Amino acid sequence: MWNWIIPILTLIVGAAGGFACGVYYLRRQMEKMQTNPDMLAKMAKQMGYNLNKQQMNKVQNMMKNQKFK
Repeated sequence: MWNWIIPILTLIVGAAGGFACGVYYLRRQMEKMQTNPDMLAKMAKQMGYNLNKQQMNKVQNMMKNQKFK
């Protein structure tokens, strides 16, 4: 019986821990992007958008108003 319970329990704990670490990492990256326009431009370019200065300022202001915590 323990041969079934321990692997399932380990899987659940690992998935929850991985999710928590992923959320933490994503929040940290979003906070870094607020102050670094190069990272914002790179992310936009990966998504297929080319942002000019006005659009970049608008995106930065939007991100500064967001609360990631």
